[in-house]
Amino acid sequence: MSRILFLSDFHLGIPDEVSSRIREKKICNFLDQEFEHTDELFLVGDIFDFWFEYKKTIPKGFNRILGKIAHWTDSGKKVHLFTGNHDMWIFDFFTKELGVIIYRQPKIFEWDGLKVLVGHGDGLGPGDYKYKFLKNFFDSKICQWLFGWIHPNFGIALAQFVSRRSRIKTAQKEDTYFGESKEWLEVYCNDELSKHPSIDYFIFGHRHLPIYKFLRNKKSLYINLGDWLNYFTYAVLENNKVSLLQYESSKKDNDFSYTDFI
Repeated sequence: MSRILFLSDFHLGIPDEVSSRIREKKICNFLDQEFEHTDELFLVGDIFDFWFEYKKTIPKGFNRILGKIAHWTDSGKKVHLFTGNHDMWIFDFFTKELGVIIYRQPKIFEWDGLKVLVGHGDGLGPGDYKYKFLKNFFDSKICQWLFGWIHPNFGIALAQFVSRRSRIKTAQKEDTYFGESKEWLEVYCNDELSKHPSIDYFIFGHRHLPIYKFLRNKKSLYINLGDWLNYFTYAVLENNKVSLLQYESSKKDNDFSYTDFI
């Protein structure tokens, strides 16, 4: 039976070069530990806090994680990458140079009889129309063409500044579970079940808060992968079940429990 690994929201590049490098090494050590007994790797968005592929250059740094991804694909293991709202401007570098399979929308996969819908999660569910408008604009060819004319020294610095401002505004919300009717990804999952009732698991990133929760049908599960800024959480599909696990807790009291969200 297959063993599939799911991770998201590394946000490499923040809050500064030193701490990002430490986090990158931790992620690479984890991938080394998982390599031998994992068949496929899913990176479910926001691997980088900002990424833009200029015609002749890519952002400086991140050599360890890029090398680790290349090691997995060169060894014949499939690596899937869903673009997130912070790294939606990943284009063809990952496919041509690293052999990664890229997705820009949620997709249903099937393993050993289980149906699993995977996606980053941004822009799904009800409301948040301002963000959805901005996402469509940033995803447009004209926006990408215009940004491509900005010198990388200025363009990347500007994007990093905007990202830090955004994180300051949303940091407190990321640690709060708002309830079934207000968690827009949970609402999205329940709505999708009415169209695709055979889906067993919904796996998303973006939300940053680890969530493992049965949906309204009391059978399918909504899983949010959490992040590698605070929680160091990931999911594993094996033995016909998806589990949400923690590599290492960064919380001082070290008592984080996933059952809080079931």
